[in-house]
Amino acid sequence: MKPRLFITRRLPGPCFDRLLEEFDAEVWPEWRNPPYDIIAEKASEVDGLVTLLTDRIDCKVIETGSRNKLRIIAQYAVGYDNIDVECATRHRVYVTNTPDVLTEAVAELTWGLILAAARHIVHADAYVRRGDWYNSGTAWHPELMLGLELRGKTLGIVGFGRIGRAVARIGAHGFGMRVLYYSRHRADPLIEKEIGAEYVPLYVLLRESDIVSIHVPLNNETRHMISEPELRLMKPTAILVNTARGAVVDTKALVKALQEHWIAAAALDVFEEEPLPPDHPLTKLDNVVLAPHIGSATRRAREAMTCAVLENLLAFKNGKVPPNLVNQDVVSKTPPGFSIGQL
Repeated sequence: MKPRLFITRRLPGPCFDRLLEEFDAEVWPEWRNPPYDIIAEKASEVDGLVTLLTDRIDCKVIETGSRNKLRIIAQYAVGYDNIDVECATRHRVYVTNTPDVLTEAVAELTWGLILAAARHIVHADAYVRRGDWYNSGTAWHPELMLGLELRGKTLGIVGFGRIGRAVARIGAHGFGMRVLYYSRHRADPLIEKEIGAEYVPLYVLLRESDIVSIHVPLNNETRHMISEPELRLMKPTAILVNTARGAVVDTKALVKALQEHWIAAAALDVFEEEPLPPDHPLTKLDNVVLAPHIGSATRRAREAMTCAVLENLLAFKNGKVPPNLVNQDVVSKTPPGFSIGQL
């Protein structure tokens, strides 16, 4: 008898077909995420959940599931702040994620946002489409949409994990930028040397950087780590970029900073409220670039994420520790594998 799964969305790529072959899987058929009550109900019926960032997997869901058959939550993302991991460990439920495979995709999107903000690309596109360029009567003007040239400028990386380092490499090696970074732990000196990155306190990074790019996970320490005091430290010509988690930045403070020009611009792929309402104050500003949480949205990355979910689940099914186990402490509480008696 195959282990039962509830998958909260259809996933791209051929690994998804394999997933459906290996497991007795129910897939939520709608574009919108399943309601919380549905997830809680399914958690009590299945051996494993396959979840997305938009699915709230709190302790109530985990407790309900673990009292029945739930043994693993396979997250289709690198982040997992939507899951109460501590509760999962306490109730002997494995939690996995999909790191590594989306690093380059997110790093490239970050640079797309940086360039869009630095060179007014979104504004320029609208200028042409609206007919403003045509109506101006001039094909070229020395002062039209002057932007920030990146070569020789300072790039500040907040969070120096896989994605932060990838963004830093592009900045240093591709644009010849000076790279500063701040992270909870200092990187290996060999990595610093290879990239050409300098470790500094956060206040120094904010004060000296022309581009500040955020790449930290969301937790109690990082929630609103960029708020009014931090934004006031930044240069008035600086650009803030966030492809990490929306709540790392205090949105109200950012709106104020953009309105009052404490900083020049922002480029955001993530928000405290998702999806972002069309009447949100951010949508009224012309010095911010907005994207709908598409950091990992390349076909290659998203299909590789599906394969990582499959790999984690197959390892667990075969009694092995999943390669991308988030809560390592759970192994000492219970061995991996679906209990035959429960299937």
